[in-house]
Amino acid sequence: MTWALALAQLVSWGSVYYSFSLLVVPMEQTMGWSRTAMNAALSVGLLVSGFAAYPIGRWIDHGLGRRIMAIGSVISAAMLLFWAGAHSLTVLFVVWIGLGISMAATFYDPVFAVVTHRYPRSFRNKITLITLVAGFASTVFIPLTQLLIGAVGWRTSLVVLAALNLLVCLPIHVLAIRSSKFDVGSRPNSTEVKLANDAATRRALSSPIFWALAVCFTAYYATFAALTFHLVPLMVERGVSNAVLVTTMALIGPAQVAARAIWFGFGRGVHISTVGIIIVTLFPVSTLILIGAGDSATLLWLFALCYGAANGMMTILRGTIVQDLMWTEGYGAVSGMLSFPSNVAKGIAPIAAASIWSFTHGYLAVEWTVFFVSILSAIAFFVAVRFSGRMAPGTA
Repeated sequence: MTWALALAQLVSWGSVYYSFSLLVVPMEQTMGWSRTAMNAALSVGLLVSGFAAYPIGRWIDHGLGRRIMAIGSVISAAMLLFWAGAHSLTVLFVVWIGLGISMAATFYDPVFAVVTHRYPRSFRNKITLITLVAGFASTVFIPLTQLLIGAVGWRTSLVVLAALNLLVCLPIHVLAIRSSKFDVGSRPNSTEVKLANDAATRRALSSPIFWALAVCFTAYYATFAALTFHLVPLMVERGVSNAVLVTTMALIGPAQVAARAIWFGFGRGVHISTVGIIIVTLFPVSTLILIGAGDSATLLWLFALCYGAANGMMTILRGTIVQDLMWTEGYGAVSGMLSFPSNVAKGIAPIAAASIWSFTHGYLAVEWTVFFVSILSAIAFFVAVRFSGRMAPGTA
């Protein structure tokens, strides 16, 4: 089940999320759509994904993981096919509204909830393994999609990506996930499940740990999104050579996977809070390196390694810290509530960074803003760990 779900994650992320940046230029050339408008459609999709995260999490808590993730794969395929036939920006926005729903139903949050419910004693290792395999999504699908676009054009490429969702992800989600998180014969009725999940949700909203984690993840993903979408123009503004720029960008993905592999191989005995402290400290450190790097290849590559490693491990931290600092009951709903502000921040942050750049006529102000917000993320995580240490198990 774990390996199958990991493969489905690789295909889902690769076909939906990583394909977008490669399709922008050919769509711009053939359709004449502005790059700003196309990115606005992506932002709308991320916002929709945030709004959908909580109800989808609740449904998974009720044992509907297989149905949710299977339907999500069908929606992904349908929207990619709809995109392949798009001849107006209105259709593109409709497509990304649908893809926002499918991302909320097929990406990390739902699969983490399914695995947590199905394997309450071993979810950490399984989540780490899933993220390790899915970390190759960009490595596999960026060259694959680029090859497809060059060979058959962007519209047929989208048809192929849609087929992968139907032929790979859909069967995995149907066959690898049980219809309920409860074993047959020990399944409580739906009223009991609803009451337990509602209680867990209310408990989370009254917990300072939940709110500290919400600030931590929202601040983190805002800074990461802002930097990710502006890193190339930032280096261009500095006059970084094309070779150094490409190498810097190419190092981020392998650094993510390497960090996850190290955690999977050697970090099992380290408490999750300790790893979390390393992660939330590493991101502002990487930002400081970037600020002082100028056009130095060595410092830019060091930044890429630290930046990629922090993001690679953050995915695992996001999937496991709630269970360790809080509880596993109602995990899908609680995780969905945490995802909502994070996904909204990911949708808004690139536009906000562009506004800062436009106002100050340079990226230095953007970099310092990212640094200070990342410090806020680190402080919030320290607060969550501190409150967790003060409370006895089951009292958070």
